[in-house]
Amino acid sequence: MASSDDLVRIVEMIEVAPSSNQFPTSAAEFTLPLTFFDTYWFKFSPVERLFFYPLPADSNPTLFNSVILPKLKKSLSLTLLHFLPLAGNLIWPSPDAAKAVIRYTPNDAVSLKVAESDGDFNRISSNEIINAIELHPLVPQLKASDDAVAITAIQITLFPNKGFCIGLTTHHTVLDGKSVMMFIKSWAYICTNQENYPLQLPSDLAPFFDRSVIKDPSGLDVLFLNQWLALTASDPKTKSLKVSQNLGRVSPNLVRATFLLSPDNINKLRELVLSKWNGKKPIHLSTFVLAVAYTATCLVKARGGESERTMLMGFTADRRKRLDPPVPENYFGNCVGPCGDFVKAGDLMDKNGLAFGANFLSDEIKGLEKGEVLEKAKNKWSALMDAFVKESGSMQMITVAGSPRFHVYGLNFGWGKPKKVEMVSVDRTGAISLAESGDGSGGVEIGLALEKHEMEIVASLFKF
Repeated sequence: MASSDDLVRIVEMIEVAPSSNQFPTSAAEFTLPLTFFDTYWFKFSPVERLFFYPLPADSNPTLFNSVILPKLKKSLSLTLLHFLPLAGNLIWPSPDAAKAVIRYTPNDAVSLKVAESDGDFNRISSNEIINAIELHPLVPQLKASDDAVAITAIQITLFPNKGFCIGLTTHHTVLDGKSVMMFIKSWAYICTNQENYPLQLPSDLAPFFDRSVIKDPSGLDVLFLNQWLALTASDPKTKSLKVSQNLGRVSPNLVRATFLLSPDNINKLRELVLSKWNGKKPIHLSTFVLAVAYTATCLVKARGGESERTMLMGFTADRRKRLDPPVPENYFGNCVGPCGDFVKAGDLMDKNGLAFGANFLSDEIKGLEKGEVLEKAKNKWSALMDAFVKESGSMQMITVAGSPRFHVYGLNFGWGKPKKVEMVSVDRTGAISLAESGDGSGGVEIGLALEKHEMEIVASLFKF
């Protein structure tokens, strides 16, 4: 049987620069500083997304190469004019610099790989259990050295007569999920409107780059960066920009699957929690809380082990509206931070596990509304980072990537909406991947990457 790598052939490798025909005269070399929201993710694994699009039913065999690919390339170049930092690199400005910076020069470009696959498009873009490694050849890699690392890489893979896949890899130090979606939604918008270019982006897609709106009187930016270097560098004097190879190793037995929670399923979970809830305080039972709490109970039961074992449970939350003063919704960069704490596995294993998980997540969300971002960042975020690095691979960690609010299934480049969207990076982080349901029903998709025996247990539990 051919390996996954053997099924994918590289057709073309190019560098896509911001369009020279429309290049603004002000687009000279520039740098952007990193805030503490950025340095918190300094050595975190790159975020990897795949968007699977079926070819139009009435298309001819030449449509992809004659129409789709040229349009994607041209619109990408035009889009980068609005997102110049994504064509740049993360660098050390000098050997003795305390912080890395984002630098863009007019010679910079985004690496674009065009490939062709003999893989089964319909199977790997379905919800069924597949070997995780089958998706890896569709994911582009960031160019990286000790001194510089690319911020973005893209791969477009054709499955002849079936569909195509857009793979996007981004450096988490530079941008969060909301910013990634701002970029790819802008790319789709320009692709469908490029005949009318130049055009202005809608206000919610136009990026705001001013980092001065993030206040950091305590110097958390350098504190987090130095913590990452101390935790991951073999030589403390070597400030390598490469992501640590000790984090997020992918097991050869890892499999992936997607599970669906319909609105009816969510309502049943809400009723179940309320039937067991005897607390006097109100509880926040959003779709997010219920989906994550229910998935967490399945994951803990699948892992098994002692009920007294300690595990980490948490998620990241957008702080744009929660800073004082708030920052613009279209702020481009990182403005997310962790929420969560250590819990006992047994609390999620027993008959009241769903209610426990929902209450835990509810309390964490309510805590966000109390503000005090800087105080929490200094005291709690460092402890969570420390645990993630030191306990990676040994302690069970239930975290969340993505969000139903990103509306990933609305991304239409002109040939229809995606059939499937995957976050491949959860193979390394073990996070729960969340997205809105692709069928438009109002439910949620839950993507998991687990050892095969654990996935089989989760599949047996994930029933209504």
